[in-house]
Amino acid sequence: MKKLILIAAAAGALALAGTAGAALVPWTFVGPGASCSPTSTFSGGVLHLSKPCTTATNASAGATITGVSGQTFTSASFTLANASQCQGGSPRFNVVTNVTTFFLGCNNVTPTINANGTATYLFTAATIAAAGNQVPVPTGTISSVEIVLDVQGAADLTNITFNGVVQVPVTQVGPPTSKSSCKNGGWKTFTNPKFKNQGQCVSYVASHGRKQHHK
Repeated sequence: MKKLILIAAAAGALALAGTAGAALVPWTFVGPGASCSPTSTFSGGVLHLSKPCTTATNASAGATITGVSGQTFTSASFTLANASQCQGGSPRFNVVTNVTTFFLGCNNVTPTINANGTATYLFTAATIAAAGNQVPVPTGTISSVEIVLDVQGAADLTNITFNGVVQVPVTQVGPPTSKSSCKNGGWKTFTNPKFKNQGQCVSYVASHGRKQHHK
C-alpha cells in the first residue's frame, strides 16, 4: 500500500509539472577562447552534467528550470549518484530573484545517504539553518532558476524538484504559437525551428501571426 501511495504521489507531481509548464531545459556554455566540451543530457530519468576541463576554464553545464517565474522559494532538491559527485558546492541551484542571485550548493546542506548509496540534497530554510546557514535562503520574486555544474568532473542528478514540483524535460518540436511559450526559457525547447534567444522566438511568433492574419 505504501508503495502504491508513493507511485501515485510521483504521478501527481509529474502531472503538476506538465500543467504548470515547469520543465528542465539542458544547456552547455563555453566562454570565448575557452577549450572545453561540457555535456548536459537527460536520459532514463537522469540529468548527466560534465565538465571535462579544469575548474578555472570558463565553461559549464546545466539545465534551466522553466515555469517558475513569479514564484517565491520554498524548497529545492536533487539526488546525486553518490556524495563524491558534490565538489566545491557544485552542482548547485542558481535562484535569481528581484533581490539578488542566490546560490544553493550541494555542500551547503547535509545530504541524506540513501540505502542504494545515492545522496539526496534538500534545500529549505530548515535544512540550510541546520547546516549552519552557510548561504542565505532565497527571498523575493523569482525570475529564473538554473542547475549548474562549473567545476571539473561530472554529476548524475535524479529526482530534481523545485517548490515541490518534479522537474523533467518537455520536448517542444514547434513552431511556437504564442509569445508566452518563448518566455522563461521556453525558447530553448523548440527544435523546429531552433532559436538563439528569447527575442528571436518572440519575433518568429509575431511574424508568423501576421502571415496567418493576411492569408
